[in-house]
Amino acid sequence: MVLKEGLAGIVSPDCIFNDPAILDDYSRDISYIKPVKPNAVIKPEKIDEVQEIVRWANQTKTPLVPVSSGPPHFHGDTVPGVSGAVVVDLSGLKRIFRVDRRNRVAMFEAGVTYPEIQSELAKQGMRLTTPLLPRSNKSVAASLLGREPSLIPRLQWSSLEPLRCTEIVWGDGQKLVTGDAGNWTSMEGAWERKQAAMSPTGPGQHDFYRFVSGSQGSLGIVTWVSVKCEVLPELHKLFFVPAQKLDDLIDFMYQILKFRYADELLILNNASLAAILGDGPGRIKKLMAELPPWAALVGIAGRNILPRERVEYQEKDISDIARKFGLRMATTIPGAKSDEVLRALLNTSKEPYWKLDYKGGFQDIFFLTTLNRTPEFVSSMNSLAKADSYPITDIGVYIQPLHQGANCHCEFILPYDPKNTKEATGMQQLFTKASEAFFKQGAFYSRPYGIWADMAYKQDTQSVAVLKKIKGIFDPNNVMNPGKLCF
Repeated sequence: MVLKEGLAGIVSPDCIFNDPAILDDYSRDISYIKPVKPNAVIKPEKIDEVQEIVRWANQTKTPLVPVSSGPPHFHGDTVPGVSGAVVVDLSGLKRIFRVDRRNRVAMFEAGVTYPEIQSELAKQGMRLTTPLLPRSNKSVAASLLGREPSLIPRLQWSSLEPLRCTEIVWGDGQKLVTGDAGNWTSMEGAWERKQAAMSPTGPGQHDFYRFVSGSQGSLGIVTWVSVKCEVLPELHKLFFVPAQKLDDLIDFMYQILKFRYADELLILNNASLAAILGDGPGRIKKLMAELPPWAALVGIAGRNILPRERVEYQEKDISDIARKFGLRMATTIPGAKSDEVLRALLNTSKEPYWKLDYKGGFQDIFFLTTLNRTPEFVSSMNSLAKADSYPITDIGVYIQPLHQGANCHCEFILPYDPKNTKEATGMQQLFTKASEAFFKQGAFYSRPYGIWADMAYKQDTQSVAVLKKIKGIFDPNNVMNPGKLCF
């Protein structure tokens, strides 16, 4: 009651929730983070309310946990790290301020999801590059700030691509607009002058938006973002390059990346591709047996300038490169056709979420490495699974080149039945063992959730000292998602 009274002048009473069932939903996710029930959930309806909520939190020393995507959640970053917290759910912030076809920029609030922005962009002949099959209720802003890997490495100039400008409410309650939009006196005035929020640098010579990227809401709350969009292709093809071993694909991938060929470019094993295409455990199991062990997925898009010619020359060149390495490029492989896979890649996940469909639960382990080292990690994962009697055939692998091939996202997807106590207990042990083994092997947990944060920060005390100093500047009262990262 006291909490509601304190927030009554900031948000509508209808936007404050303290029903035990609702609080329980926000107290846990499918990760191994200890459940902690928040005191309340607030759903602001306007971005100006967010700043007032943060100011109130500083006055009352109330911890805040920002959330902008819908459930289910997977990695513990939205679970309160301490008791007495209030969850700030931004999923109701749905305004799309502007879609600028001339500059290929869109500006929208933090609660806008991938289907919502793609629908608006399509009206202007554009689309946004996406991670691999995001949930339909996934916040675009949360995905970008969380550095989820994009499918198109040749367009990735930084880990935050295609994010541009942001509005941040820091933990001390002050607001900052980053990028060139930080020089605007108003959005409307900037649009009249045909300005676009295109450059992420600034104000000044600082990239302030990098502070909040990967911070899991521990420094501030981002209320809106601008993103760089792509022109919708007039012609779009997808090809498979199947292989019996992952090693057979590595040199081929490096060659494609060297010439900046292809749009979508990734590697999946049969378990991951089956989970994407299948509908239910039976169908997924059947596809696992039919699909080749490994496949590189190569998308070629022809946009508004010579679309057919662009697709044709790349198709021929990539096919030649594949043959050079003893591989072949195909539009069909046993169990899959390129058209259905391309449709899947260009859209959000089916329901249930594709990683949950096989057994009802999963844990994933992901990190940065280089392409040439991925076979080592696959071998380690298989050895660990075998030692723990986990079926190797169930392990999904997703390898996504990043930064034009400079490094890659390596991900292992481990399905299990959460209702089976033995499986659930065994999975927690395997998850911990594999995470520790990969770290010792050189895995870089650039998005350190849960136990990965302890591994990463214990080895880098200098970075911890700098991060804590930054935390003290922007969130001096430690109200923003305390208990995450090294805070």
